[in-house]
Amino acid sequence: MKFIIVGFGRVGMRTARTLKSEGHDVVVIEQGHERAERARDEGFDVIEGDGGDEAVLEQAGLDDTDAIGALTGDLNTNFSACVIGDALGCRTILRVNEDFSEDLYSKYIENVDEVIYPERLGAAGAKTALLGGDFNVVADVTEKLSVASVSIPEGSPVIGKRVIEVELPGDARIYAHGREDESMTIPLPQTRIEAGDSVAVMTDPELLADVRSTLRGEAAVQ
Repeated sequence: MKFIIVGFGRVGMRTARTLKSEGHDVVVIEQGHERAERARDEGFDVIEGDGGDEAVLEQAGLDDTDAIGALTGDLNTNFSACVIGDALGCRTILRVNEDFSEDLYSKYIENVDEVIYPERLGAAGAKTALLGGDFNVVADVTEKLSVASVSIPEGSPVIGKRVIEVELPGDARIYAHGREDESMTIPLPQTRIEAGDSVAVMTDPELLADVRSTLRGEAAVQ
């Protein structure tokens, strides 16, 4: 598959690296010269320019691209890239910040396939969104991270908390959420956890038992 990654900052860089390591074709669009040079040094095809500019996207080969990840820190650039990508039939992933409101979500979601906030989601989740993955699947993400689905029981200490507020052992992160009997998707920052919900977490396999215990409100594993 071919992907265009707009922005070679922390999230874009890691997402591009992951996709490339899995054998996908990746083109990076980056406006900053130093970041563009870093991407070239890593062997990526790089277009140096504004990812929200249609001419730049066309130069990157948008017409034969499967998906575009607009992963810069600028919402306007990201949205412009997604609108252009959508017009050419690409799957579109829009990065937003944590303070993204529900009103803005309603405004933008009609024009994109997935909205992500990588401050909590991370590059592995961005990759999953680009690939159109099923968040209910429990599988290894990398050699050092595993994904597991956890059901939230009555009495859990995380009930009532926003997904982004939940603190888990180590570097574990919640990257998908679903209400009872619903499929899991990437949650909005303001989504609060209820009893019966399911969450998908990314964690070091050795911490998985502790993460489950924390989410369920059980005694920590010794």
